[in-house]
Amino acid sequence: MKKILNMALIGILVLGLVAVSGCADTTADGATEAETPVYKIGTEPYFPPFEYADENNEIIGFDVDLMNAIAEDQGFEIEWKDLEFDALIPALQSGQIDVIASGMTITEVREETVDFSTPYINAGLALAVAADNEDIKSVEDIAGKIAVVQQGSTGATKADELKEEGIIEEVIYLAHVSDIVLNIQSGRADFMINDLPVTKSYISQKPGVIKIVDDQIQSESYGFAVRTGNTEVLDLINAGLANVQEDGTYDEIMSKYF
Repeated sequence: MKKILNMALIGILVLGLVAVSGCADTTADGATEAETPVYKIGTEPYFPPFEYADENNEIIGFDVDLMNAIAEDQGFEIEWKDLEFDALIPALQSGQIDVIASGMTITEVREETVDFSTPYINAGLALAVAADNEDIKSVEDIAGKIAVVQQGSTGATKADELKEEGIIEEVIYLAHVSDIVLNIQSGRADFMINDLPVTKSYISQKPGVIKIVDDQIQSESYGFAVRTGNTEVLDLINAGLANVQEDGTYDEIMSKYF
């Protein structure tokens, strides 16, 4: 009876070891191999050259390449999420995404709701008008005019300030830069306030449509955003950003898009 009991206990132990060994992948030398973490990254892919869709509807751009380089350096994978710009912070706060990589300006107001990475690019605000507009030559000429801006952007915040001060008459809010430019072309709006690198990129791609008349409205920097207190992901991003800046990868990406 004792022998039978001992054999039964041995069998249970063997089964337990098999079950445990089946719960984790092992390397050739028997070491446990941890799963690669995957982070959901939200972006609004209508903001070239930072993020936009190519002919195959794949999301590409400066932010995309930079974040992919950071992920490779830090050993994590990315699942990209296409969202409207003003939905990015709510999606981050609710846990739908882990990171925002979408040309987001670091502001005091946003820092109250998210944590930003080290700034990765300087990007001020520019005032642009239709290419044939000779009435507006600088910010001094916008009194009583109508602005068109991207909703949820710092350009929208600046336009709101100008309206509250009684300088401009109206502000039109739209989701995408292409729609903003159409409103300039149609005459529905007199000028746009948007991030300088994006405005420059649009002009280089479609010359003769709009022109910049003032590029010193406001100095800004972009950062990647994570949920407040998410130091684990924030530390990965900052470490990876520092590494790709040091090894020359950042400069390669910069020269590709600018």
